[in-house]
Amino acid sequence: MSTNASAAGETLRQFRVIFGAVRQHFQTVEKACGVSGAQIWAMAALRQTPGMKVSELAQALSIHTSTASNLLDKIEKSGLIRRERNHADQRVVQLYLTATGEQALEHAPQPLTGILTHALGQLPDDALARLNQDLAVLIAHMGAIDTQAAQKPLSEL
Repeated sequence: MSTNASAAGETLRQFRVIFGAVRQHFQTVEKACGVSGAQIWAMAALRQTPGMKVSELAQALSIHTSTASNLLDKIEKSGLIRRERNHADQRVVQLYLTATGEQALEHAPQPLTGILTHALGQLPDDALARLNQDLAVLIAHMGAIDTQAAQKPLSEL
């Protein structure tokens, strides 16, 4: 086996470890509190910044606004968040956790943002910049792919 093929195989194994760990964390979250990892992350963001707007939450989660809205619909139907209209401007909808949402977060395993997001946040800036560049090159070599997936939570892929 060539050095390049060996390195490619090891890299593939590392991706499998990452994907497996992410999948396991999502399963643990869902088992512990009955909601998805993406929903817990959204709820954690609302705990940190009560009264966020949908667009602000989407930005905090690095997802598309329509994806955030759909995610919030599911959480709201479960009684974990509530939407309130701003008194000054009725067009503005603010988001808040309910008491039930707070309880779900208390049962959720850490980190609430998910293990991959948390791990990426722990990397030094220069390492993260290199990783971003290298992953962009990898994506370019993959050819025609669905770049819309970048706007969805990992738990929905």
